[in-house]
Amino acid sequence: MKDQFKELLREVWNVPNLLTMFRLILVPFFILIYLDGHAYQALGIFCLASLTDMLDGYLARKNNQITSFGKLMDPLADKLLVISALVCHVIQGIFPWSAIVLMVIKETGMIVGSLFLLNKKNVVVHANYFGKTATCCFMAALILGFFHEPISHWSIQLDIWLLWIAVALSYLAAFTYLQLFLRQIKENPS
Repeated sequence: MKDQFKELLREVWNVPNLLTMFRLILVPFFILIYLDGHAYQALGIFCLASLTDMLDGYLARKNNQITSFGKLMDPLADKLLVISALVCHVIQGIFPWSAIVLMVIKETGMIVGSLFLLNKKNVVVHANYFGKTATCCFMAALILGFFHEPISHWSIQLDIWLLWIAVALSYLAAFTYLQLFLRQIKENPS
């Protein structure tokens, strides 16, 4: 495990991974500004952080800088950003608490499973299609959540619908990760 950690640290110093770390740094600023009553400024930080997510993935593929650090930290940064925005919207009464509970349960399972696979099987679990699609839906729902009041008069609450679609997709992604987890254990029982 110590050697794996050292290898991850060596991989850090490229532009895609620095963008991921920048996104991680933006999360607490987003929370503080949002909860201080500056929702639209927080939206700007949220959008900037979301753009770094798209940019780091593009640059990693384009420049062949896909690393184990990036595979591990990029989804973690995404999860922290999404869950932070989700919690803030719940605190403001925009989104239901049940969405948070479901996501915390799922994310806890994902983190524990990913750490187990990395530590015991030397396997880095990276985002799949369902996870990436869920993240996009979460981002759209969360951005619309900043405009919940003006759009609450529409015949359909688009932000809430997108939120539940994102939750469903994230559980579908978790199911595919669970299949990978079980396959890894079956193939390498030691």
